[in-house]
Amino acid sequence: MRAQPVRSMARLDEPELTDDGTLVVDGRELRVRISPRRRRLGLTVERDRSLTLHAFEGCAVGRAEEFVRGSEVWIAAKTRLSDERRQLHPARSLRNGEIHRYLGRDYRLLVVDNRQGEEPAPQAAPVRLVAGRLRLDRAVAADQTLARKALADWYCRAGERWMRGRLQPWAARMDVPEASVRVRDLGHRWGSFRSGAAGHGVISLHWATFQLPIHLVDYVVAHELAHARVSGHGTDYWRLLGRALPECRRLKAELDELGRRVWMGDLDR
Repeated sequence: MRAQPVRSMARLDEPELTDDGTLVVDGRELRVRISPRRRRLGLTVERDRSLTLHAFEGCAVGRAEEFVRGSEVWIAAKTRLSDERRQLHPARSLRNGEIHRYLGRDYRLLVVDNRQGEEPAPQAAPVRLVAGRLRLDRAVAADQTLARKALADWYCRAGERWMRGRLQPWAARMDVPEASVRVRDLGHRWGSFRSGAAGHGVISLHWATFQLPIHLVDYVVAHELAHARVSGHGTDYWRLLGRALPECRRLKAELDELGRRVWMGDLDR
């Protein structure tokens, strides 16, 4: 992330940036994220090559445009690096016998008739992990879009269950308030952190994160939780994360490499 100190706040006659809005600079569209704790402007190149502008409250649109134009060389360099590390986006056909991962372990997909199970079909979940198999209802499997949603929903439910009680030790190590956790589709990001009332924020995790080995899921969690204290990814941020997780740099490199082969929901058409 490129960051630059604040020089000035918006004048009364200048429009200000709005959170979760967009800013278009010379034809380039950026998503805007505003944090009350932030004191610098910053940029992030996301995994899908989109740009996020991180701003402080009251930042003038003109000030933000000046910052983005002054970051052209940095944006070009980071975009090239993103291309080199881009995810391979393996596509899946969600067919019987296909291998899917959960917390780093392989599970075979088994297409079944739920009406043969113990639960009546209307109440049975379309995806269940039973006896080492991910059981997918045949009626759902017939529609790839429905099957993809069912699997993503299963990862969301399984991930949220697994995360119960998992965050408290990391919060204690970093001496930050324990955040709440949501698992959902985040596009091409592993996670995000939003500050909340009384310092208690919300960590969102991509459902695909739970395909990773446990030690990398923990890294993503710690990585996001560190933002409860420090915005951006500067020296102070890595110092804080390093105290809680001394091997954080190695884990980041491992995630960059292994993450390129994680299924993010793309379907083999």
